[in-house]
Order: sequence, then C-alpha cells, then structure tokens
Amino acid sequence: IMQRKATETVADSKQFEFKIGEFHLNSKLRFLRFRDEEPVKLSPKENELLRLLALHENDLMPRELALTKIWRDDNYFTSRSMDVYIAKLRKYLKQDENVEIVNIHGEGFRLVINQEA
Repeated sequence: IMQRKATETVADSKQFEFKIGEFHLNSKLRFLRFRDEEPVKLSPKENELLRLLALHENDLMPRELALTKIWRDDNYFTSRSMDVYIAKLRKYLKQDENVEIVNIHGEGFRLVINQEA
C-alpha cells in the first residue's frame, strides 16, 4: 500500500467528491450541498481546508500541516486566518449534528462524522 507523502499538496490528490455526513462536497466546483438544498459556493481556501479535512476524516490534521499545505506558511497571522476559515466551515456544517470540526488544543483539527445507529 502506498502512502501519501506528507509534503503532497491538497491539489495532488485525485479525489474531488466527498460525502460528509448529510453533505456532499464537490471540491472541483467548490460546492457544498446539504441534502437536496441549494449548494453553497465555497471560497478557494474554505474548499481546500474542507477537502483536506475530508481526505483525513476522523484523523488528526496537525495545524502546521494544514498551514503549509494550504497557505504555504505557518506564521501567526496565517494561523489566525485559518481559525476564521474553520469557524466559517463550522457554520456551514452545523446543519448536520453528526458532523463537526473538533479542535485538539495545541495540536490541530479533526473532522468527526458520527455514524447514526
């Protein structure tokens, strides 16, 4: 089994469509759709960040890794910008109570999808 290199950019992955709970993400078109509702057009950074989290669903996404893959930087101001994008994504995802982006203090983020029984 081949593993992805840690230095691989988000764009390097060939997967563009994701099911995230009741959401469908088409990262090629930058659309996030909840059930059959009208899709939301994501900004380029929102799209890259959500795609990166979806590629590593339920796994820890270290903050520094996300910063270097998406922003190619890890300074304080870029880090604060990422927090704003995470907050926006949480706002979109709150429609599905089984999906959340969890902050692991001092480490990073995790996209958690709770499977309904």
